[in-house]
Amino acid sequence: MEVTNQTKITDGIYLVIDPSMDRQLLLSRLASALQAKLQAVQIWNNWKSGDSKLACIEEVGQLCRQRSVPLLIDNDWELLSQSAYLDGVHFDAIPTDYTKIKQSIGRPFIAGITCSGNLDVVRWADEQRLDYVSFCAMFPSPSAGSCDIVMPATVRQAKSMTGLPLFVSGGITPANITMLRQQTPFDGVAVISGIMSADEPLSKVKLYHNALTENISKP
Repeated sequence: MEVTNQTKITDGIYLVIDPSMDRQLLLSRLASALQAKLQAVQIWNNWKSGDSKLACIEEVGQLCRQRSVPLLIDNDWELLSQSAYLDGVHFDAIPTDYTKIKQSIGRPFIAGITCSGNLDVVRWADEQRLDYVSFCAMFPSPSAGSCDIVMPATVRQAKSMTGLPLFVSGGITPANITMLRQQTPFDGVAVISGIMSADEPLSKVKLYHNALTENISKP
């Protein structure tokens, strides 16, 4: 099985899913969200004890393949060597030896990283030619965990440092995208509960799309 045709993450909506959610509910809501255009799906590193990670990756990966949406894993990069359904990895922090990680994976993959305000992370991502940077958290959010609040000025500064796509996450809603766009440029949004907690995820994805496409002016 080959990596999905989409090998770059550029803008739009990046969906993060929680594998601790009831599996059938997770798959049902993911299938609904995938009916609209998503840039990527990431499986968050929040597993229930005894869960088969590979089984979950396969079930999620089959849905993503049907829509040609790349699937990334949070931190557990070793799983890229165990599952062809994975197209990349998202790092929560700068990994110890990225060169060895690339050698170990041994195939092309998408890579991104979280920045919680330390612009050294952006410099590293730019030097290593990662695919994107995600800032967490822009607003308070239960799913953002212990992320510090990132100031819009930090994202503006990052935009002047790199040409990598910049995503914002943490409490992002269709309603506050407009306000945030007035303060800083960004390329896309990463969302967990804003979509996956909805009874109709497809409708929520459309609301995010509308907010992103209707409010494209730069500050």
